[in-house]
Amino acid sequence: MTRQIFIANIANMTDSRAIASTLRAIRAKLDLTQEQLAERLGVSFATVNRWEGGSNVPQKAAREVIAALAEEAGVGTPESTTESPEPAAGVTRRRRGAAAAPSTKSMEQMLWDAACSIRGEKDAAKFKDYLLPLLFLKRLSDVFDDEITRLAEEYGDRETALEIAEGDHSLLRFYMPPEARWGIISGRESYEWPLDDEGESTKPKDIGEHLTKAVRAVVKQNPTLSGVIDVVDFAAERNGERDINPAKLRAVIETFSDKRYRLGLGDVQPDFLGRAYEYLLRKFAEGSGQSAGEFFTPTEVGFLMAHIMRPRPGEDCHDYACGSAGLLVKLQLVARELDPTSKVPLKLTAQELQAESYAVAQMNGIIHDMEIEIARGDTMINPKFRTADGKVKTHDIVVANPMWNQPFNPDIFKDDPFDRFRTAGGVSTGKGDWAWLQHTLACLNDNGRAAVVLDTGAVTRGSGSKNGDKERNIRKWFVDHDLIDGVILLPDNLFYNTSAAGVIVVLNKRKPAARKDKIVLLNGSRHVQKGRPKNFIPDDYIRPLAAAFLKGEPVENEVAAITRQQVEEADYSLSPSRWVGPAAADEQAGLADILDRFDAIVAAEATITQDLGAALAKLRELA
Repeated sequence: MTRQIFIANIANMTDSRAIASTLRAIRAKLDLTQEQLAERLGVSFATVNRWEGGSNVPQKAAREVIAALAEEAGVGTPESTTESPEPAAGVTRRRRGAAAAPSTKSMEQMLWDAACSIRGEKDAAKFKDYLLPLLFLKRLSDVFDDEITRLAEEYGDRETALEIAEGDHSLLRFYMPPEARWGIISGRESYEWPLDDEGESTKPKDIGEHLTKAVRAVVKQNPTLSGVIDVVDFAAERNGERDINPAKLRAVIETFSDKRYRLGLGDVQPDFLGRAYEYLLRKFAEGSGQSAGEFFTPTEVGFLMAHIMRPRPGEDCHDYACGSAGLLVKLQLVARELDPTSKVPLKLTAQELQAESYAVAQMNGIIHDMEIEIARGDTMINPKFRTADGKVKTHDIVVANPMWNQPFNPDIFKDDPFDRFRTAGGVSTGKGDWAWLQHTLACLNDNGRAAVVLDTGAVTRGSGSKNGDKERNIRKWFVDHDLIDGVILLPDNLFYNTSAAGVIVVLNKRKPAARKDKIVLLNGSRHVQKGRPKNFIPDDYIRPLAAAFLKGEPVENEVAAITRQQVEEADYSLSPSRWVGPAAADEQAGLADILDRFDAIVAAEATITQDLGAALAKLRELA
């Protein structure tokens, strides 16, 4: 490649990802920070940050300067003998002689170190009550500092920028009052606390009081964060003793203050921080028992669902049991991956019952720089997202992981004001899995599609009983109306509240012609790696699994496309393992699945006995 062609190729780039990759490679080769690269290119730090984040594409003149610098660095030229390792997206490399920029692993270590520093003060399930607001506060403070730096570039110096920001908070994402800024919280910067009405200093006596004052001050300046960041009192006492010892809190602050773990705009991209954030949620989930699954769906399952849904810019997406809102976040991340040039975000809405999970979901959305409208309440009894005439609001995409095998009282819903059950196969009894799918259907518009995680028993219970089982009859209704696009069997021991395998049920109200009157079944149980304490699906398998499902063509022991007649012959059992082979030999069925199968066998045996008795009675009449 000649020099002229090389420079021309880069100068003509319009793909934001390619430009971002080139900039990161230049920084890696020349060991530059984003600030230093900005100086070399003659632009501001904020501009380079936006280019690397993919939110802006440089003009042609700037691309020519980038091309010349790339040639100087030996990036992509014939002289390059080895390809430079590419840092994580958006991570700022540190200056020569300093430690390397944080990787996901080091970020995870930082979070877990912080959790361990208060181990013994609170059980694992309570760690998140204290650490997540602190993590969130650190993110807000670092982003505030970055935005002040950006204003300082425009107005001359930092003091002027702070004065302008204090006069017009709309210039910032969130305004951070002085006492809530991390430098002051960590003690690295001084602050003169104001006097109260009696002339006494308002300075807190310890870090616990300081943090409580800080989060309350943030909420006062940013009312939208009420109920999000101020969910705990860091100075709370019980029986005369602090819930969290101030010395332990100070240790957490010091861990978060490590220069390697800055969480600003130029240090980590929102999705990078989100993965570390979900790591912490997962660690909590491991020690939280049954309730953990209420707020956490394994990361790989969420991405698999998102890749199957293939969200398009501007689509309306909803999760009615959102927990930490991770499924919606992954939809937006995949939408950006599929169409990186689009500036139109998804419209994200969610509902969550638990106050704690609601706060986590709000933080998760803000940490990812995503707008998610979240309502609190019991979705089954009181769905909050409604139309002007009181009906359930419909969406393009619904994703959810509701509570599995939730008790369902048909008496409460026999006169459902939203008419979600009577007209969609009838009111279920006993367990609420298919009631959730009926609610999902009510949430879909005429072109809507959905992916819902359920227990494996949901797709087999009642089949073979021939006794009018309600769940079996609802499945029949969904099949007869050609609403089930497919079922994906997940590996065992993947979820944090059970060792049983789960399934993803995919609904589609407007199937492509090639998939009409068919149901695609995918056995994903082999694509798993053993882990401690939980198994996981490796990242490399996510996209191929989604592609195989969307393609829908038979693959031995993995994918089958069954007809409505085959489903009828199986008495509406939709278990993928029935058609695409058993799980891998070293896997064992979960107890709930075994019991469900046992129930089906007992019911089938009873039916055979009854039929045999009737036949024998007729023979006696003829004798």
